[in-house]
Amino acid sequence: MTTITIDTDFGPARAELHCTGEGAAILLLGHGAGGGIGAEDLVAVTGAARAAGLHVALVEQPYRVAGRRAPAPANQLDSAWLSVAEDIGARFDDLPLVFGGRSSGARVACRTASAGQASAVLCLAFPEHPPGKPEKSRQAELDAVEVPTLVIQGERDPFGRPAAGPHHELVVLAGDHGLRADLDGVARAAGEWLTRIVRLL
Repeated sequence: MTTITIDTDFGPARAELHCTGEGAAILLLGHGAGGGIGAEDLVAVTGAARAAGLHVALVEQPYRVAGRRAPAPANQLDSAWLSVAEDIGARFDDLPLVFGGRSSGARVACRTASAGQASAVLCLAFPEHPPGKPEKSRQAELDAVEVPTLVIQGERDPFGRPAAGPHHELVVLAGDHGLRADLDGVARAAGEWLTRIVRLL
């Protein structure tokens, strides 16, 4: 494991690199709004992705690196993410990039997939709407993604459940927004999907 610092327009970001063999692609994973890269589902997916032959970069947004708990505005998150993706892509000879993350990080991955030329997107606990406010749907962010996408969602997630679509698959597991109730299921679903995706890249 190697930790690198990457300059962005909104301060330094950090990426924890977990490499495997030659690597067929790179999976970038972002954290949730109030959490970090040590989230249990991110750790589970990191192991599954490496087993599937992908390098993994766990990305810390600049606000987290600076020690702030409150997330930055969406445009800053997206800009910093794209800076990190460009830097990491160059370090790995422009291997295909798979964008991903949990909760807020999943939204960032979806919003930036086109601009960052992601080959696929992996969403953990996509926050379909704020708790108790189903009218404030974020489904459009997911529907805008035009590359293969997997959403892994807890069946009791208070942030709702996104609808499946032509480009995205939905796997529903036991548990809530933290996805801790079935980490083996999270790893298995992500690993099987990534194995399929890598064959297409």
